[in-house]
Amino acid sequence: MNDPLNRRKFISTTALAGAAIAGAPMLHGQSKLNGSSIKVAVIGCGGRGSGALANFMEACKILGTKAEIVALADAFDDRVSRLAKKHGVAKELQFTGYEAYKKALATDCEYVIMATPPGFRPVHFAAAIDAGKHCFIEKPVAVDPVGSRAVMAAGEIAKKKGLGVVAGTQRRHQKNYQTNKAKIDAGAIGEIRGGVVQWNGRIPWIKKRQEGWSDNEYITRNWLNFTELSGDHIVEQHVHNIDVAIWFLGRLPVSALGFGGRSRRVTGNQFDFFSVDLNFGDDVHIHSQCRQLAGTYGRVGEMFTGTHGSCYGGGKMTGKDVSIAEIKLESEHGMVQEHIDLITSVRAGKPRNEAQQIAESTLVAIMSRMSSYTGQMIRWVDVTENKRSPFYNYKCQVDPITFETGSIKLPAEEPPIPGKA
Repeated sequence: MNDPLNRRKFISTTALAGAAIAGAPMLHGQSKLNGSSIKVAVIGCGGRGSGALANFMEACKILGTKAEIVALADAFDDRVSRLAKKHGVAKELQFTGYEAYKKALATDCEYVIMATPPGFRPVHFAAAIDAGKHCFIEKPVAVDPVGSRAVMAAGEIAKKKGLGVVAGTQRRHQKNYQTNKAKIDAGAIGEIRGGVVQWNGRIPWIKKRQEGWSDNEYITRNWLNFTELSGDHIVEQHVHNIDVAIWFLGRLPVSALGFGGRSRRVTGNQFDFFSVDLNFGDDVHIHSQCRQLAGTYGRVGEMFTGTHGSCYGGGKMTGKDVSIAEIKLESEHGMVQEHIDLITSVRAGKPRNEAQQIAESTLVAIMSRMSSYTGQMIRWVDVTENKRSPFYNYKCQVDPITFETGSIKLPAEEPPIPGKA
């Protein structure tokens, strides 16, 4: 498991990577960032897209340049026009509809911010790499194993083309987390022997169906509550904490065995809570726990116990005194620093590529969800290598391409039943 993925297998077997990116020309790490501004496009103009654009603009300001918005794209005009009005973007740079991302990528943007519902990410990311764009991809990056492997394959193409890819897992770009990770690597708490990662809160929002909405529009506007577009909250939200566990341990889990359920959710088809045992091998287990229930105790974070001490994510640490190199960042905000890291890496001719990293963390969250939905133990190899496993080729029933070509079939608004799912 120290060699978690056979990348050649992913590139050769992943359908969504497709011929479109396979035959694309190489760019050999060339950059167009010599001017006074950086041209950027946004695909997905909702709350996260708006926030990510603000973060990108702040990053440009810190670096002594400015962002030039050359395209705004979203399925819905109200979201595009709202963001366009805020930043004074001309009408001819606004694109709407489920194929709007293609028009945005056809512009001369150098960077693209992808903040659509996660179910669309594999398709949009592959198209962006095909178009030769540096990418900021919001987490998570898929909702099923096939989509995760597609992102990994596209990430390999990005490396060959010299394109930068940074994901929205901001904890990896925060000084406090980086400091604790460095201390752990230096032996501060010894070998990690177990821990718990948590995201306990309430449902962020619900969009009730309005008169006149098609199934396509309803599921897209209420995407947070449908597994087919969000991955369920263990994937969409809790992936942050799962990612920290993988990062701090330096390896992927061997298997996931979980349970969960639903008692109060009134829309969509997701669970209210999950409890998953992530087995990292060598008798190391991490408890993954998350829930979205109003009126309950909230806790978000990570805790790890080592042979010589313990660590709370980016917070308190007990153990040995160790010496690490000084960590200097341009911003104290991880959601700004991640854009700085992307831009500066491209300018230096050494573009960061976090596609594999975020796709792996997303896939761990997905297999945790799938275990909880079905009641079965799922091994990492079942979603990455074992083609005989029923989980290897599993795809959520709503295909993102169908939104572009016609009408989707709305999933039932009821949760899976473990043992029958």
